[in-house]
Amino acid sequence: MEIVVITGMSGSGKSVALHALEDIGYYCVDNLPPELLQDFIALEQKQQATHVAIATDARSGASLQLATQQLKTLRAQGHHVRAIFLDASTTTLVRRYSETRRKHPLAQSRPDPAVLDGEELRRDLVQSIELERELLVDLRAESHTVDTSAIRPARLQAYIKELSRTPITQMTLVFESFAFKRGVPVDADYVFDVRMLPNPHYEPGLRELTGRDAPVAEYLDAQSEVHAMQNSIAQFLQQWLEPLARDQRSYVTVAVGCTGGQHRSVFLVEQLARQFSAPNGTPWVTLKRHRELDA
Repeated sequence: MEIVVITGMSGSGKSVALHALEDIGYYCVDNLPPELLQDFIALEQKQQATHVAIATDARSGASLQLATQQLKTLRAQGHHVRAIFLDASTTTLVRRYSETRRKHPLAQSRPDPAVLDGEELRRDLVQSIELERELLVDLRAESHTVDTSAIRPARLQAYIKELSRTPITQMTLVFESFAFKRGVPVDADYVFDVRMLPNPHYEPGLRELTGRDAPVAEYLDAQSEVHAMQNSIAQFLQQWLEPLARDQRSYVTVAVGCTGGQHRSVFLVEQLARQFSAPNGTPWVTLKRHRELDA
């Protein structure tokens, strides 16, 4: 059975991810207590289900400690299990809760937001978020992390669908471009800084374009420093991807950042994703994301 477990921080987009999987034929269950996971999968097997998605999070309380062991047990039983952890910066989560005026699940026993002033409410919310991070740390370590801080719901849905279609038996290599001025992605395994490369932003005819546009690509392709950087990143990955795969890693996220996340990082992600894609003789399933362009 193909099993996708969606977990992560409250407010990070788990409902959006679950709807995306439902759209492509997964039978989805939200907030299933971990102690019921084995019985649920056994029941779905009797019903001859082949694709199941389950959302679990800190609302499960103390039983959350069972979740990581349950994932290992399901894999030992021969199921193909994909665990995806949705995360976001604390600042983003606070903003989302402030916009919706919802109470954090771990703040249920605390005073009603209506009787707190703005600063007290924010402090209470930040404490709840920090507690949730502590409760989910083991589950996060067992999952592929997706930073949703700067991703629109529609783009998150598309990305979850892309992830779900990659073979679980092969390691997936994710290249992601980003802007340093908006922070480093929390889901990155490796981060490469390319801000020292020639910047198309200072070329009037290229400023409004992106690294996916031909004029920008031609400009950067003509720079020897850009080729040197691409070769350095590629050589590093070629040396270490195989050991990572032997270590049972399901995903590796390589983030490439420049100042604005529009030109240099985008171009290099496009080039690296093409270089490491399976048709070029590499064994890796390759995906690409452009955080600032997709936001």
